[in-house]
Amino acid sequence: MLEIIKSLLKVEVLITILTGMAAFATVLTVAAPLFENDKLKTRIKAVGLERDKLRAAQRATLISTETRLRDRPKADLASQLVEALNLRRVFEAEASRDLLRQAGMRSERNLIVFLAARFAVPLILGAVVFIYSSTVFADRVAPSMRIGAAGFGMIAGYYLPTIFLKNLVTKRQNSIRRAWSDALDLLLICVESGMAIEPALQRVAREIGSASVPLAEELSLTVAELSYLQERRKAYENLGKRIGLGQVKSVVTSLIQSERYGTPLGTALRVLAQENRDMRMSEAEKKAAALPPKLTVPMILFFLPVIFVVILGPSIILVMKLK
Repeated sequence: MLEIIKSLLKVEVLITILTGMAAFATVLTVAAPLFENDKLKTRIKAVGLERDKLRAAQRATLISTETRLRDRPKADLASQLVEALNLRRVFEAEASRDLLRQAGMRSERNLIVFLAARFAVPLILGAVVFIYSSTVFADRVAPSMRIGAAGFGMIAGYYLPTIFLKNLVTKRQNSIRRAWSDALDLLLICVESGMAIEPALQRVAREIGSASVPLAEELSLTVAELSYLQERRKAYENLGKRIGLGQVKSVVTSLIQSERYGTPLGTALRVLAQENRDMRMSEAEKKAAALPPKLTVPMILFFLPVIFVVILGPSIILVMKLK
C-alpha cells in the first residue's frame, strides 16, 4: 500500500494525472454546449401549444356551452380534495391563479396542485415533526413541547408553498427586468420603422429570447391573444398581470391608449424607454453606493487579519528569537 502511495506521489505520475484531468475538462467544456437543450425553442413551442389550447377552448365554448357528464375527465385525488373542501374559496383561488401566472404556470392543473399543497403540506409537516420529536427526542422533550413543535411545523408548512412560488415569481421577474430595456428599445425601433404592433412584438420576442426566455414567452403569448381575443385591450392587460412589473404596466397603458385614442405609439415608447434607462442607471448607482458598507465586515474578518500577520509577523519572529 505504501509503495502504491509513493508511486502516485512521484512528480511524473502527478503530472500525468493532472494532464489527463485537464484534457478531460477541456473535452467536457467543448462538448457541453452540444448536450444543452434550446430553452427558447421549448418555451416558444409551449406557447404555441397554449395558443392552440386557448383557440380550441374558445371554439368549443362557441359551439356548445354544456358538457356531457360522460365526457368529463375523471378527477384525481387533488381535484377531489379541492372540490370537497371548497379550497378555491378558502385560499382565494383568483389571487393564487395570478401568482401562478406570474411564475409561468398557466394551466388549471397547476392551480389545483397548489391549492391541494397548501392544505396538505401543513398536515404532513406537522405530523413529521411530531413523530420525529416523539421518537428521537422522546426522553428529552415533554409532550407539550412536541405539540408546540408540531404546531410550528404546521405554520411553516402553511407558508412554505407560497414562499416557494414567490421565489419562482421573483426569479422570473428579475430575468424579465434585466431584458426589458433592450426589449423596449427593439419595440421602439420596430414601431418607428412602420411595423404593426403584432409583428413588432413577434420580432422582439424572437430577438430577446437569448437574453430572457420568460420575456420572449410572454410576448409570444400576447401576440397569440391579440390574434383571437375580441378586445385587444384585454390582451395587453393580461401581459401586465402575468409579468407584474411596474415598468411593463406603464408600457401596457401606453399600448391601450394608443389602441383606444389613436395616439402615436412611437413617442410614448421613446419616453418610456428613456425613463427605463434612467431607472436602471439609478438602480446601478444605488447598488454602487451600497457596496462600501457591505464590504466593511468582509474586510474586517478577512483582510485586516492577513495584513496584521504580514506586518507584525516578522517583528514577532525577531522578538521570539531574541528571547
